[in-house]
Amino acid sequence: MRRKIVAGNWKMNKTLDQGLQLVDEILSSSETSSQVLKIIAPPYIHLAAIAEKLSSREDFAVAAQNCHHLKSGAFTGEVSAEMIASTGAKYVIIGHSERRSFAGETNDILSQKVNIAIDKLTPIFCIGENVDQRNANTHLETIRAQLKDALFHLTAADFGKIIIAYEPVWAIGTGVTATSHQAQGVHNFIRTEINKKYGKEISENTTILYGGSCNAQNAQELFSCIDIDGGLIGGASLKATDIVSIINSF
Repeated sequence: MRRKIVAGNWKMNKTLDQGLQLVDEILSSSETSSQVLKIIAPPYIHLAAIAEKLSSREDFAVAAQNCHHLKSGAFTGEVSAEMIASTGAKYVIIGHSERRSFAGETNDILSQKVNIAIDKLTPIFCIGENVDQRNANTHLETIRAQLKDALFHLTAADFGKIIIAYEPVWAIGTGVTATSHQAQGVHNFIRTEINKKYGKEISENTTILYGGSCNAQNAQELFSCIDIDGGLIGGASLKATDIVSIINSF
């Protein structure tokens, strides 16, 4: 049975001290469900300290927000999957729409990132359409291509390690959220595409998160959808009361 997950992507927010304080506030908040895996994705500088703080909690884990597509080399400012794993982090976000947009990351580059990361980390792989693709009704073709070009080269065993995050780009940081009907429809489409490629067992066990302005007010409705297994949370993950409310929305 696929696990329920709430992952908080802090993006470029929080100093180290502020990040550690936020983790302490989350841990000291009212009881969060142990049935939900809580993944914290802070900036790189936080990884080791937060991983150490959470090392005794099986229901918490740490993720990096990105990794380089090569193992090592003369790439100033970049961080490898092996380096991330050495901090105690277990997960890595790959293909976030902001990386695709401002860093120009293509499906080919993202495929290489998955290949280099998957032996050491669990990828949280982001897919989704922009507003033009949604309005032109080509969003499903876009998502199919993202899956095919970046992930469907994997063996069934390796694909089984992947977490998918559907993020409609038009809903990220805009305050606009896909309706539960829209989100469920795309999540079902993703699961159907996985079924076609890898079969029912893998498709039914692939966790698919929703990532598009999910917050404390709409999380319960979204998470009640049969194919939505949790959320990749942006701004709402920066406040302990909000993220705890989202966690407890299942």
